[in-house]
Amino acid sequence: MQGKVEIAGVNTAKLKVLKSDETLALLRRVKEGDETARQQLIEGNLRLVLSVIQRFSGRGESVDDLFQVGCVGLIKAIDHFDISQPVKFSTYGVPMIIGEIRRYLRDNSAIRVSRSMRDTAYRVLQTRERLLRENQKEPTVDEIAQELSLPREDVVFAMDAIVEPISLYEPVYSDGGDALCVMDQVSDGKNSDERWTERIALKDAITHLNERERRILSLRFYEGKTQMEVSAEVGISQAQVSRLEKGAINTIRKNL
Repeated sequence: MQGKVEIAGVNTAKLKVLKSDETLALLRRVKEGDETARQQLIEGNLRLVLSVIQRFSGRGESVDDLFQVGCVGLIKAIDHFDISQPVKFSTYGVPMIIGEIRRYLRDNSAIRVSRSMRDTAYRVLQTRERLLRENQKEPTVDEIAQELSLPREDVVFAMDAIVEPISLYEPVYSDGGDALCVMDQVSDGKNSDERWTERIALKDAITHLNERERRILSLRFYEGKTQMEVSAEVGISQAQVSRLEKGAINTIRKNL
């Protein structure tokens, strides 16, 4: 979004900025049913929407779509704002815009979540915010579950279901050189490309062994049996087991 001037057909470089008294006067006219004032109030607060959507940049979402969704949140804020309350419009409008964008992102997530699970998650979020306001501290999962009369597991699952997925290539740190991505922190050292290649080559090499050789190697190296135990199970001498084992290993090395 950086450097982009026109968003959803709006020239953001020329957005109007309303003063507090102008905003209040327009809000009074809106409450009286003045549609012209409503349009002026929307246009005068588009910069507020622009500042909010910058928080959601880098998620791969269309900036135009986020801006339009943010405008829906702005319109809702204008229509529901109570001018009798001693609250600045921006203080009320920003959470409304953020909420609308988050709702859009959840409903359009690449990971599909059932409606019942989303509904539970919304109830959990609302309860969490209410308890936070009332107690002035972050509520625990158990407190939220008790408030909603839900099992603790349902609350945890619902919250996990609406967490935004993160790209493995999402940068988490940069010192001016190559950025450190999520993949660098969660990579599995035991299952690297080299190890996968080695496993494929080993599997192919084992196919060149006969059935008895494969069985001996399986008993020796997968089940951890001694050569004496293998000889008793296969029905041959320990010396034969040793010779077949060495021959099988040499065959594998040759094919690798």
